[in-house]
Amino acid sequence: MHCWKMLAVALLCSLLLCQTHCASLSQPEPQLVRQRRMTPFWRGVSLRPVGASCRDNSECITMLCRKNRCFLTTASE
Repeated sequence: MHCWKMLAVALLCSLLLCQTHCASLSQPEPQLVRQRRMTPFWRGVSLRPVGASCRDNSECITMLCRKNRCFLTTASE
């Protein structure tokens, strides 16, 4: 009877060790940053005039953002 108890304890310990070894401790994947979407109304209202500061073409009323400024024409014209 004592042998069966020892066998059960050893089996339980090995099962617990296997579970802790197999557990994933890796860092979660970073969330991708999603660009904000605006309705067409707010997109039209919020467009920046020529000469205003900008980060990309979608922010300017002319859709031309060069050197962080909204331009009226491209350099090639």
